[in-house]
Amino acid sequence: MTPATSLFTPVEADLRLLADNLKQLVGNRHPILFAAAEHLFGAGGKRIRPAIVLLISRATMLEQDITPRHRRLAEITEMIHTASLVHDDVVDESDVRRGVPTVHSLFGNRIAILAGDFLFAQSSWYLANLDNLEVVKLLSEVIMDLATGEIQQGLNRFDAGISIETYIEKSYYKTASLIANSSKAAGLLSEVSRETVEHLYSYGRHFGIAFQIVDDILDFTSTTDTLGKPVGSDLKSGNLTAPVLFALAQKPSLEVLIEREFAQEGDLEQALELIQDSEGIQQARELAAHHAKLAIEHLTVLPPSESHQALINIAEYTLSRLY
Repeated sequence: MTPATSLFTPVEADLRLLADNLKQLVGNRHPILFAAAEHLFGAGGKRIRPAIVLLISRATMLEQDITPRHRRLAEITEMIHTASLVHDDVVDESDVRRGVPTVHSLFGNRIAILAGDFLFAQSSWYLANLDNLEVVKLLSEVIMDLATGEIQQGLNRFDAGISIETYIEKSYYKTASLIANSSKAAGLLSEVSRETVEHLYSYGRHFGIAFQIVDDILDFTSTTDTLGKPVGSDLKSGNLTAPVLFALAQKPSLEVLIEREFAQEGDLEQALELIQDSEGIQQARELAAHHAKLAIEHLTVLPPSESHQALINIAEYTLSRLY
């Protein structure tokens, strides 16, 4: 399996610059916030979102170098993503993310919420300074979508009656909206045609949905060490994802366990066994593959280039994480 970072070869230097800039952007006006930012942006992470923004920027600017506004858009994208993770970890009471202590476990809930708010505010300020109203609208919508997705997830906890369509809509709000709208914004900054801009949005949308489905499958098929959190933790918290929803259609007894919120001893283990024993994981894989294929199809509007190929490879890599 290809490591994610080697997929980003055309924008490797851009990503190094991005990592340095992110720490500077947060600034050192407040030592605690700076420490939180240092922790967040120093913790590595796949940087898949800014990489996509930079690859689209390069794939649409073949005759010239990308602009400072493209670079700033990639930084804003990572800031919005990071802010949402800080808040998610507080809501989910997660002490560890990808094997690294979360901000609230190091600094407490109050600082974590303020750090997340600060990053959202900071990204909005940098966004306004891009002086492109359409891009401002797109990324502002993302911040609303992230909150909508989180609220929807909270309201649907342990609801075995939700449909796959509702799940995909929530996945769009929580994951795909940022990738779709920042992909579209990169195209707008490159001044490509309106038609191309819409294809870039669709690439990001389908890629984001595939990416989320794969993450949700890994919650059942990976190990605690790889995930950096306990296997089945989404299910335990009542977040019903594609493998569970598909399994419910084949295993009616699963609904009973979910409806009583795994209150009895052995309920969660039994639920995990029922899911493994169903076709839920396989059907979720097929759904992820469908969205990854659609994402790649939307890239045909771009001329051939190293960055164009990298965007295809990233979509294929997302599926390879399952095997």
